[in-house]
Amino acid sequence: MLKSMRQEGAFTNPDVEAAFSAVPRHLFLPDIALEEVYSDKAIPLKKDSGGLLTSSSSQPAMMAIMLDQMGLESGENVLEIGTASGYNAAIMQYIVGNSGSVTTIEIDNDLARQAQRHLQNAHASRVTVVNADGAQGYAPRAAYDHIVSTVGVWDIPSSWFNQLKPRGDVVAPIVIDGIQVSAKFSPQSDGTFLSKSNRPCAFVYMLGQNAGPDFRRQVGTGPMYILADRVDRIDTIALSVLLSNDHEYCQFDKGLDPGDYWFGYQIYLMLNASPDYIFFVYAVLDGQKTYDIEGRGIGLFARSSAGLAGYAEKGLVHCFAGSDAFLEMQNMLDRWVALGEPTIEHLRLKLIPKAQGKPEIERGKLYERHEHYLHAWFEVE
Repeated sequence: MLKSMRQEGAFTNPDVEAAFSAVPRHLFLPDIALEEVYSDKAIPLKKDSGGLLTSSSSQPAMMAIMLDQMGLESGENVLEIGTASGYNAAIMQYIVGNSGSVTTIEIDNDLARQAQRHLQNAHASRVTVVNADGAQGYAPRAAYDHIVSTVGVWDIPSSWFNQLKPRGDVVAPIVIDGIQVSAKFSPQSDGTFLSKSNRPCAFVYMLGQNAGPDFRRQVGTGPMYILADRVDRIDTIALSVLLSNDHEYCQFDKGLDPGDYWFGYQIYLMLNASPDYIFFVYAVLDGQKTYDIEGRGIGLFARSSAGLAGYAEKGLVHCFAGSDAFLEMQNMLDRWVALGEPTIEHLRLKLIPKAQGKPEIERGKLYERHEHYLHAWFEVE
């Protein structure tokens, strides 16, 4: 596992690498085969009645990326939202050492009790496990240098920002149009919260008080799900009928690999496509196929046209009921290339408290959340 993480460049901080070397992952996943435990993969822990994940042990490389975003140091005080197995909390406790402290919140009672046992077995009992809804943070052990969420959030609760030290930050996977971005939000002098450090990610979604609206929909009765901010505007019955008809195979004039989608093009498309279309992410359950489509990818939809592009299909687009959606996707691809193919490194996210009023924006896209407006844009010179 460590060799794989090194090859992928996951370790940029020697303290993080030392923590992964010192804390045994198998103590937190005692019922999982060692070969699986020590792969650089997320491991499912719990699913809901529909078969969708509600908790997992995060991919170690993604954990390292978020720890790098945080810049966690010895002696700091950190709050984690989403304990799961307890492995991430143990890694953080190793880094902050005896002079620091880690508090971790888990909404699921069974998982919280299991994590407590795992931490004791790993001699990391200094971690404080709290069985509660993480939406309110945990005021008794504030103020925090960092708050990190290991579950996807719709919005950052103001309670988290209120429990930070003046120069503290919140690192969390925030959901934008079905895409998740691990963002590092830091308070600004004007009362907003800005993230210049953003990384693509995929986490289970937050449950409880701060859970977002249901932005997932099943298409028909099959194994395809779509995710989008405006998913309520998508008539999934109409979409199912559209996808059930014969379709054409279209091809972008530039081949794209999964990294091109994840780190650049899909974000540009999401933020700049015509409002006549709805951007969405799709997922077909593992090992299944529907409408001649499998795996995961992105799409644009209007009642008269749909285009779906799979991450693994090298720029192939499934075009349904005409090519209008495909032409819009190609147009956005051309513009993205003309700009020099900007990546997620150019993405900026800003949370504006609703008390400040709805802001006027000149670029990017504005999303309404529970307590904030989320402004997302590419900053390209």
